[in-house]
Amino acid sequence: MQKPRFHTRQTTFRQLEIFRAVAEHLSVTRAAAALHLAQPTVSTQITRLAEAVGFALFEQIGKQLHLTDAGRDMLAGSKALFEVLDNLEMRLAQRAGLTIGALNLGVVTTAKYIVPRILGPFCREYPRVEVQFRVANRRDVVRRLEANTDDLYVFSQPPEEFDIVATPLMDNPLVVIAPAGHPMAGRRDIPWSALKDERYLSREPGSGTRQAIEKHFARRAHAPVPVMTIESNEAIKEAVGAGLGISIVSRHTLTHTAPGNLVELDVAGFPIANSWYLVHWRTKQLSPVAEAFRQFALLERSQGLVTHGAHESGERGLARETAPADPARPRGRRGAGRSR
Repeated sequence: MQKPRFHTRQTTFRQLEIFRAVAEHLSVTRAAAALHLAQPTVSTQITRLAEAVGFALFEQIGKQLHLTDAGRDMLAGSKALFEVLDNLEMRLAQRAGLTIGALNLGVVTTAKYIVPRILGPFCREYPRVEVQFRVANRRDVVRRLEANTDDLYVFSQPPEEFDIVATPLMDNPLVVIAPAGHPMAGRRDIPWSALKDERYLSREPGSGTRQAIEKHFARRAHAPVPVMTIESNEAIKEAVGAGLGISIVSRHTLTHTAPGNLVELDVAGFPIANSWYLVHWRTKQLSPVAEAFRQFALLERSQGLVTHGAHESGERGLARETAPADPARPRGRRGAGRSR
């Protein structure tokens, strides 16, 4: 008797959805929590799926769950299957004059302050779009890009080693901050050399902000040497406000700073010109929803709505207002194609 083909066996889309969650988290417990299911339900569905395909999909080594070779094949196939179904749903919706479907965004931590400003009006215009908005440090967003996990990504320093399209999205000026009451607060055009003895607090190696700062000082003297590395913009602001030192951060991160805690120093050569970019693989066929968001975001930029609103809110929380800086200009990068 001929063995039934895979698609005729007792395998459901729900089982594949559960499998993908376990494969993403490499934990039945975390997958169950993400899916709002009981852990035994998840385990049972994974067992049934493995029985249907005739291969073990996971293996336990110590306390860590790993995908088997068959599991990796199943993950790639299920991703492709759901992508086809999602695109079919979007195309059928377009025939009816609707834009519906899912939009998956991978965003570096500093961009979490500005992406919602685009998502707000986009979701009002396209209320039937379901958005998955994932925020992580640059290293993890690069991994998501490598795995083609999301539709679009937002970076301040797009990885140059990949064949990607990186479209300028918004200016991201980097400024020097100090605790309120700093002796140089209020001075104009402070030379960086006057701050060389200050304790300097930095983001972690590999972060987009740190890469931009290192590129800036590669051509200048008195490059700052961190005395403390902190993997969070919020923690950096708290540390600076507590008098632990000075730092260089995105002006946008100052939006939610309590008034009077920090001061932006008027330092010669600052702000450092920097930008955020909307990124996707050059060969990726964007879904109708992803393409709609990309076009919407670029329209917002061209009309100056996002940049203007961000600049106004970016100076809240400072002890004083500073003179507006020259807008950051996008700079070319090797290995990444730019939309014009």
